[in-house]
Amino acid sequence: MPTTSRSRIVLATTAALASLTAAAHALPQTTETATHAEPSAEPLAGLRVLLSNDDSMQAAKASHADGLGLYEMRKALCAAGADVVVMAPWQVQSGKGTAVTNGGALTLARRTRLPAGYENDCTGAPSGSPVYGVCLSDDACGAGTPSATPADTVKFALRSGLAAKAGWADGPDVVVTGINSGPNVSAQVNDSGTVGAAVAAIDDGVPALAFSSSGDSTNTDFPVANYRANAEFGTRLLAGMRERSLLTGKFAVKVDYPDVSTGRRAKAPLWTDVGHGKVVWHDYAARRGSGDTFDIVPGVCADRPGDSCTETVRRADSTALLSGHVAVAPVTADRTYGATVDGGKNLRKLKHYVEHDAPRP
Repeated sequence: MPTTSRSRIVLATTAALASLTAAAHALPQTTETATHAEPSAEPLAGLRVLLSNDDSMQAAKASHADGLGLYEMRKALCAAGADVVVMAPWQVQSGKGTAVTNGGALTLARRTRLPAGYENDCTGAPSGSPVYGVCLSDDACGAGTPSATPADTVKFALRSGLAAKAGWADGPDVVVTGINSGPNVSAQVNDSGTVGAAVAAIDDGVPALAFSSSGDSTNTDFPVANYRANAEFGTRLLAGMRERSLLTGKFAVKVDYPDVSTGRRAKAPLWTDVGHGKVVWHDYAARRGSGDTFDIVPGVCADRPGDSCTETVRRADSTALLSGHVAVAPVTADRTYGATVDGGKNLRKLKHYVEHDAPRP
């Protein structure tokens, strides 16, 4: 991908949050009040944004689990002045992590009829703000056509797609992944296609943020109110990071937003670590008779002391989210144990911003 002198930003963002016992984990305190300058009407003016996700661009399910969060983020980014191009998986690709496709062909399908209520969100954008689904096919994308993975869509967009379809020869300034249906915290971060898409961006040296929203109390429906609140907060967070030159391609920034659909307001953002416990897990014990077929059954962790589900990280993202905070955590593609990125300089600056100067929900 060609280099650019512009600052590049990537926003990125599977499993539904189950009940966690967090009483044993102390949460760090943050300053709830901060003095902020009057925000600009268009704080993201001139910013080019690639928007992707792992939930697809379909937004057809009543549960809002197949891409409605993407349209809420698109709406908020455009309202802040950004120029947004969507390239997202054709079908739901939740849980695909950083998976890529090694052969065949990718085909773009431009969506000409957007979901009701989102048709005019990006009117006047220089790119025309197209919405594309990316499928695995050498022909047109159909109802049953296999989908590109989240990482596929970002790699393709950065290395070829945006230049061909939007004329962005030097790439985007921003890539946003999400908003995901359900949080991406603790051990599930490794499975997350939302985070995987963000990792694909930083693999190419592009800064990235991944956004995810909690579902309702049943963990099966994903209210528009949660997506909307996350998109509004995320847009202001991005604007602040841009203003303070805190965007970097060294690591991605993961943002998980709590359930606010009952009217409870989200608490201040906390700088967290990716936890080691489990929120959900995959059980393969359900064997069909005496044959060689085993059902895949997602299980909900009870978070019992001593078992593998229990969270042991003090500043865990899952613990903060359960307590009603916005959980912000850095994610790096370097999985080397104990690795420090850039000597921690950028991390320290961003941590200070999140804890003291970042927008409050």
